[in-house]
Amino acid sequence: MLSQSAQSQPVTYTGFVDAYYSYNFATPMTLNNKLRNFDTPENQFTLSLAELVIQKTASPVGFRLDLDYGATNDAVQPINSTTSPTSLAFLQQAYVTAVLPIGSGLTVDVGKFVTHMGYEVIESKDNANYSRSFLFAYAIPYYHTGMRLSYPIASSLTACLHIVNGWNSSLHPNDSKSIGATLNYTASSTTGIIFNGMWGHENLIPAEIGARNVYDLCANQTITDNFSLGLNADYGEAGTIFGLATWKGAAVYGKYTVDTLSAIAVRAEVYNDPVGYTTGIAGTLKEVTLTLEHKLFNQMIVRGELRYDISASPVFDNGAKVGVDSNQLTFLVGLVVTF
Repeated sequence: MLSQSAQSQPVTYTGFVDAYYSYNFATPMTLNNKLRNFDTPENQFTLSLAELVIQKTASPVGFRLDLDYGATNDAVQPINSTTSPTSLAFLQQAYVTAVLPIGSGLTVDVGKFVTHMGYEVIESKDNANYSRSFLFAYAIPYYHTGMRLSYPIASSLTACLHIVNGWNSSLHPNDSKSIGATLNYTASSTTGIIFNGMWGHENLIPAEIGARNVYDLCANQTITDNFSLGLNADYGEAGTIFGLATWKGAAVYGKYTVDTLSAIAVRAEVYNDPVGYTTGIAGTLKEVTLTLEHKLFNQMIVRGELRYDISASPVFDNGAKVGVDSNQLTFLVGLVVTF
């Protein structure tokens, strides 16, 4: 029988609606911002994501259900009868949680949940910038289905183990399981470091025959009450019929909070994909992003963003010409309303 405190835990409902308009200064006839994951449509008003979160805090049992709809969800989990059937494609997360009375408390989640990897997340409102980095788009997975176990080793260190079907799949096309791990270390009240890893045989494309492994480092440093810095670095590798394919990159972040309503964020990164294994473009990508944020109301966030992408080889479109430019300049206005 559950304790009275567990029975009295409320079910909460939260969510948001996120929309944007993007303009590409090269005015590509394809209406496409290349090498982006969630802000691909150009010169279009786009419903990026509408999300409803239904949640009950575990004490000792609980659950979380994230219902998602929009272009971002279509990019994260396109409907596929093999890996993401229609009944699951609109669930970004759906898992049950139990806190077992083992030591300081072992938290067990079972179901479908977003990945533990990366400095950024799927929801734009929870990032400093509106668009996502190349690292988030290409170096790591978006979500998993399986089980994760989290345990506080010390007050400043938490470890997590993931046993999942694989990358970005509700149902994996093979019987292999992937293993993930997280070490979350709070060095001080102003410094946090997270190390993530994932190892497994994905074989999601015909050319992949060996293990696909990826390592992810995230760090955050608060400089002052108004200014913080962040770092994200990734290294991945996959065995293929052509040999070992690798990808790697790093991004630095800076955010300055002007006041309770406004903030300025900058991101700069470099991403190297020597054989084009993750991006389809062999070589190095770079980008710099400037984001201005202002809250018109307590529940309404407006962001203006200027982003400049650079490729080692011509890949970006210019007017009617496809793949002729080595750079891309875009401007975006995003609007997020929370509830």
